[in-house]
Formats: sequence, structure tokens, C-alpha cells
Amino acid sequence: MINQNKIKKILKNYDPKDLSIGVLGGHSALDVCEGAKKYGFRTVAVCQKGRDKTYSKYFKTRKAQWAPEGELGCVDEIIMVDKFSDVVKPAIQEKLRELNTIFIHNRYFWVYFKDFDDIEKRFEVPIYGLRQGVKLEERDQPNNQYVLLQKAGIRIPKIIREGDSGMSEKKLKEALDRHFVKENGMPLIVKVNEAIREYERAFFVITNEMDYFRIGRNMIEEGKIKKKNLDDALIEEFVIGAQINFNYFYSNLTGELELMGTDTRRQTSLDGFLRLDAVTQTELIRSGYKPSMIETGHIACTTKESILEKAFTAGEKFVKTLKKEVPPGMIGPFALQGAISAEKGKEDFVVFDVSMRIPGSPGTRFTPLTAYLYGEPMSYGERIAMEIKMAEEMGKLEALLT
Repeated sequence: MINQNKIKKILKNYDPKDLSIGVLGGHSALDVCEGAKKYGFRTVAVCQKGRDKTYSKYFKTRKAQWAPEGELGCVDEIIMVDKFSDVVKPAIQEKLRELNTIFIHNRYFWVYFKDFDDIEKRFEVPIYGLRQGVKLEERDQPNNQYVLLQKAGIRIPKIIREGDSGMSEKKLKEALDRHFVKENGMPLIVKVNEAIREYERAFFVITNEMDYFRIGRNMIEEGKIKKKNLDDALIEEFVIGAQINFNYFYSNLTGELELMGTDTRRQTSLDGFLRLDAVTQTELIRSGYKPSMIETGHIACTTKESILEKAFTAGEKFVKTLKKEVPPGMIGPFALQGAISAEKGKEDFVVFDVSMRIPGSPGTRFTPLTAYLYGEPMSYGERIAMEIKMAEEMGKLEALLT
């Protein structure tokens, strides 16, 4: 891990009055850049050739007399690379440091690196947030998100098999039989990495023991997953409830936790499948069709106010645990993603995923929570830029960077 002395040394060569906010060209880059511009920062996007036009053309900063501020776009500088993983090349890092860049990492920033050491040890550009946080989202890592959630005392789904647990097929059959037959258990969801895009998960739901083997075998034959990945897949309770993502911001300058907004996911082809009538759905399933659950976007949504205290309590528990287990702890944006279940007349928040960096939904600004706090809606990009600007003015930049 790059230590804080290295970060301090890099910052000494930065001009604090001419900082740039850097991103990879994807995920939440536009959200970050738009917010950074509002606080007077220059923005820089590292873009992969062939996937760059969103940033190098459509939302590139350019003059326009008819625009409200005389300018269009929010991406000032483009650094083009052959592939995203080239961001760790010495020449690219040097260019970023010349621009006094503070990098905002996200899920996109990690999935293109097969070796986490590339980011943890070789990317010598200050990162806003917990540098190793995204790695801990992976369930095959020590002290991963589920371990941290359990240590925090936050409810998670019942787990039948841990990912990469090495559980034998015989033991798995026994566990599935115990859950479905002896305990009359609820449906289970299998989270298995895709064959082609191994950083993305293919999901399928099972309601009996044989579903796992039948559906899994079909997906292997169709080339959607590999047997090794199926054997290592996480199997957990499918929580029947209203799915909700609570998106937070923890300021380690003030020690306050903020709730930035709430959203839910859009998944293809599940969303379209659910819009069909029951007869058509049944016929499609009988013909062998299986809807996929690939995340393609988000929908801004709201929750009733009686749930907010539960959400804040969960967020505070997670921040406290992370500070103890993964120093220096949470810095800035994160999300607890799950569902609100209703059991025995009581609502409960069950968390089945954690984002330990900026979440992928720019729509959180369209929920009212930041307006309740700041008097107007605020995006993640703005809140991050506000924090960096405040730290720069206080002379505490290094407290935000890893």
C-alpha cells in the first residue's frame, strides 16, 4: 500500500490553487466532473480509445456564446490510452501529477486491473477516498464487505455458501436440502461471475435444490458462465422486499455522516420481462427463456421518513467498524444496497451489497435528502468537490487522500 508519506511528498509538489479532479472515462465520471467545475476545479478524464466520445466530444468543455455561462461541457482535459489499465503507466501518472490531479476512484477504476497491487502499490497519484476500499467489495478478499457488515452488526441475507468457499457438491446438496425441505426456506439467489465480463456477476434465483444444478448447467452450456465460477459462486437468501440503495457521504473533516439520496436498480432483461403479462411470462419460461439481471441503470426513488433513522444507524455502524478494521476508515462516498423487508409487522433494512466509493447512480440528486440538509439538491460530484475545496482551504488535503 502506498503510505501517507508518499502522498505527502507528492502533494508538496502540487499547486493547491490549481488542482485538477481526475477520473476514468466511465461509471460516474460526468457526475464528478460537473460537480468539480462548480467549485472551480479543472477536470481530466483518462479515456480508452474507441470508448471516448462521451468525454472527448459530447461533454468536452468548449466555448459557446449562447450557453448560460458561455461554455458547454464539463471535461476539460483528455488523456487517451489504449486500454484503461494503462493509467498506471509511468508516463500517464506523470501527466496526472503535472496537472496536480486528485483522482476519484470508482468501480470502473478497479475492474480493468487484474492485479489490485497496480492500484494499491503502483498508482502514485493521490486518490480521494479509501484506496483499498473497492478491493474489499470482492467477496474472495479477507475482511471483505460481508465480514465488515457482520462485524458492524448490520443484517445481511442468510448465506448458504460463501463465495470461493471450496464447499463440496455433496455438502452443497445437503445445505440446499436443509434450506428448502427441512426449513421451508425462501428462494435463494446465486451470484456468479460472468464468463466474458468476469468483473460483472450473472444472477439467477432458485426455489429448490435441483434448480441450482439445472440452471447452472444450462448457463455453462450457453457460455454465460464457467463451471469454476459457478463452483465459487455466492449463494444467499433472496430478500423479498422493496430494493433500495442508501447512498451516503462521510466527512472525515467534520465527522458527520450525510445521506445523499436513494435509488433502485434497472436490470436488463428483467425489467422488460416484468412488464409482460403473466401468461406471456409463463410461456417464455416454459420455452426456456431466462431473464438476465445485468445492471444497466438506476431509478431515483424515495423512502418514507420513518425508515431514515434505520438507514442512518446502519451507515453509522459501518463507518465506525471500517475506522477500526480498515484504517484510516471511510472517506467520502459509499452506499449500502439492499431491501426493506416486512416481517411480523416490522420493517427491516437488509444489506446485500456495499459500494466503498462513489456509487454509480447520478440520480441521487433528484431525491430530496440533500435539499433537506443544504437547502438545495446536491450531486455526489458537487459534494466531493466541496469537501476537497474545504480541505484545501483548511490545509488538510492529505487527510482526504490515500
